[in-house]
Amino acid sequence: MIVERFVLTPFQQNTRIVACSETGKAICIDPGEASPELGAFIASRGYDLQAITLTHGHLDHVGGTLALSREFPDAEIILHTGDEDLYYGLPQQPLFMGIQPDQMAALGFDYEDPPALSRNWVDGEIYDVGRLKFSVRHCPGHTKGHVVLAEETEKVVLVGDCLFAGSIGRTDLPGGNYEQLMESINENIIALGDDFTVYSGHGPETTIRHERISNPFLNGTYQLSKGKYF
Repeated sequence: MIVERFVLTPFQQNTRIVACSETGKAICIDPGEASPELGAFIASRGYDLQAITLTHGHLDHVGGTLALSREFPDAEIILHTGDEDLYYGLPQQPLFMGIQPDQMAALGFDYEDPPALSRNWVDGEIYDVGRLKFSVRHCPGHTKGHVVLAEETEKVVLVGDCLFAGSIGRTDLPGGNYEQLMESINENIIALGDDFTVYSGHGPETTIRHERISNPFLNGTYQLSKGKYF
């Protein structure tokens, strides 16, 4: 399994190319913005990009979908149905994040309409990338349609914005729900086991064991009702 990270957008989002080392089949997970680096890397390695796979619909995870799909028109585009409103509303997303219309172009948030989705993720499906088999797990809480992708043989889980090193995804945007996110993390990520490597949508890699022990949202140090650490 090959995982290559590209840090994109003003939000320092992790876009990843994940490839099967045996077959050269590959996916791009969450293209945050148009980037010539992505296509150049795929071409230089001779990968067959079979899909643009989206963990959720926020602009910093889908903003580069149009550019990449134009470069690789045979790649399908997959997102959970719960986030279709975010995805197809991409040009308006900067507004609910507090970005003013006259600031969009300067900040790189002046989006065209995204391309049509090829299909939707189904909770529990197994998605093959060459010899890799990803278990698709619906994990709402950060957004309604967030999913994570777990490769259980490789002991890897790609979690988008559900879980970070030392933190969790924000729940104050439309579709967010703190209790739902915590349930999703515990049932669909932590339950995988301590030896899984966690690839998050922002920040460094971590492990489930490290987060289970040290993450204040998971070890009981933080309580929402208190609104602080104690």
